[in-house]
Amino acid sequence: MKLRIGITGKPRIGKSTIIKAVIKRLKADGIALGGMLTSDIWERGVRVGFSLEDINTGEKGILAHVHLRQRGSKVKVGKYTVNLIDLDSIGANAIKNALTQPDPIIIVVDEIGPMELKSTRFIDAVEEAIKSKKSMLVSVHLKSKHELVERVKKEFVMFEVTQENRDKMVDSIIQQLYLL
Repeated sequence: MKLRIGITGKPRIGKSTIIKAVIKRLKADGIALGGMLTSDIWERGVRVGFSLEDINTGEKGILAHVHLRQRGSKVKVGKYTVNLIDLDSIGANAIKNALTQPDPIIIVVDEIGPMELKSTRFIDAVEEAIKSKKSMLVSVHLKSKHELVERVKKEFVMFEVTQENRDKMVDSIIQQLYLL
């Protein structure tokens, strides 16, 4: 049986931190995972960008950065330039590779937000994962009206992270996943 869990919340509320803690607990229990993670990049106390990582291989890249000057990456989201090359080659591939693994696996996508949605390859990979029989854990942008985010909010069991509930969120998600 597949389970689809989505988390959302205001920016910087701790969605990625929660997903990383869930991954750590699931891996400790021997549960197979795949997909991609994002993290902030900080320089001198200022957030200057976002990295991405393939959960299985550990391959890392740049999702977006304020100082990115790369051919083919002219897409801007706010002050950040999105690195479509790494997003496609690491992020989208991490999701697609998780789909091909034979073990029961939970596909993690952190996050489906404005930057990631600039890549059609990323969108296609997430849509393929949704169509699969694999369980998923994703985070989505709270206010996004993108068709894919709206679909996740409608079809997945959604948790909204708040200051009041975030310390208990990992346990709530783990409990749902163990109901598989």
